[in-house]
Amino acid sequence: MAIIVIDHFVMVSRPYQVSDSDWNKQSGDASVCWRCHLMACSRLPTVVIFPLRVPASSRRLARRRIRSLLKPSSCNARRFGSVAASTVQRFDWDDVVRIAEEVQEDDGPSDLRGYFKKVGLCNRGSELKSEFVPFLVEDQIVGYIHNGFLDHLRQFKEVFTIGLHNNDCHDESHVKFHSSLITPEERTRAVGDAIKCLGELIPGTRNELYPVTSSYGMPVFFSLERAAAPYFGIKAYGVHMNGYVEMDGQKFLWIGKRSVFKPTYPGMLDHLVAGGLPYGISCKENLLKECEEEAGIPRSVSNVATSVGAVAYMDIDGCRYKRDVLFCYDLKLPVEFTPKNEDGEVDSFRLVPVSHVANVIRRTDFFKPNCSLVIIDFLFRHGFISPDSHGYLKLLQSIRSGDCS
Repeated sequence: MAIIVIDHFVMVSRPYQVSDSDWNKQSGDASVCWRCHLMACSRLPTVVIFPLRVPASSRRLARRRIRSLLKPSSCNARRFGSVAASTVQRFDWDDVVRIAEEVQEDDGPSDLRGYFKKVGLCNRGSELKSEFVPFLVEDQIVGYIHNGFLDHLRQFKEVFTIGLHNNDCHDESHVKFHSSLITPEERTRAVGDAIKCLGELIPGTRNELYPVTSSYGMPVFFSLERAAAPYFGIKAYGVHMNGYVEMDGQKFLWIGKRSVFKPTYPGMLDHLVAGGLPYGISCKENLLKECEEEAGIPRSVSNVATSVGAVAYMDIDGCRYKRDVLFCYDLKLPVEFTPKNEDGEVDSFRLVPVSHVANVIRRTDFFKPNCSLVIIDFLFRHGFISPDSHGYLKLLQSIRSGDCS
C-alpha cells in the first residue's frame, strides 16, 4: 500500500497484489471501494511522501489527484477554508437581551440597512454562476455543478456522463446520468453510492433524502442525500414557522438557540420550528412532525398553523450552490405554552418581544442566515416595517430573489 501525504492531505492506494474484495475487507467498510480510498482525503500534520511499490496506473491516478488538490480553485479554497457554518457561535441570552434593548440613535426601526445585509448573506456569489454547469435529467435542468466539484465526479463513469450540447450558436458543458440509469430508484442508488465514495468532500451526511425535481410539485427524477444538495445545486425546500404570542397588546416571538453540537450553525438563534422538506411527505405533515420534535407542540395546537407564503434565495459559496425555497407558517400560541425540545437539536428557548427580535437581526449575526429572511417576512406582514421606510419595496422583493418555483 502507498500512503501519499501532500499539503496536509493523505491518499491511500491499494497494493497491486490485493484484490478489490480483499481491500474492502481490510479497509473495514465493504461499502467503500479501494478507488474511493484513493480519492479520499483526511488531515495529517505533516508534509511527506512515502514511495512504496504500486502499479503504474495507481501512480498516475494519484498524480492527477495531487494536481487537482494543488490547482488554485475557488471550490477547493472555500471547501477546506470556510468554516463559518460549522463554527460554534459564542454568545448567550444575556448578550441577546443587552443588544436588543440597547438604544442606538443611528439604528431606528425605519433604517432597513441591517435587513438588507442579512438578505445579502443569503444571496452571495451571483457573479460566479459561470463556474457552474447544468445538471440535466430527462432534458430538464435540475441543478448546477461547479467545475471544480465536477473533477471529483469524473471517476464515476457508470453514474455520470459529462459532455457538450449545442445551445443555438455555441456549445455548453453539462452533466447527465449514465444512459443505463433509467428509473428514479436506480439513479438514487447510484448517486448515493458515489456520495459515500466522496466521503468528507461532502461533510455532514445524515441519511435524509431530498426529492429532486425541476420545480415544486413536478415528478421526482431521483432522491439525493440532503448534505449533497448544494454540491449538485438542486432546489431544496423547507418549512419555517414563526411561533408568536400576544400579551397586553404586544407581540412576542419564541426564539430557539441551536445546540452547540449541531453540524451546521451550532449555537446560533433559530425559529421555534424549522426543517428541510424530505422525500415523500407534505409540507403540513412535515411541519406537524417538526413541531413535535423541536418544540414539543402537540398536533392539537400546531394543526392550526397558517401557511403565509414563501421566501427564496440563491447562494454560491465555493462549490456549493444553494437554491432554497422556504415555506413560511405562523402559529399563534397560548400565553401559557412553553416549548420543550424533544430531539436534542435546540439548547433553549426564549420569548422575545418582536421589536427586540428585529433589533437583533439588524444589529448582529446571531441568527442562522435564512431564518432572518423568514422573520423579515413576518415583520412586513405584522406591520413592524413601514412602507414609509426608504427601500421598503426593494427589501420586500429581495426576500424572494431566489428561484421561487
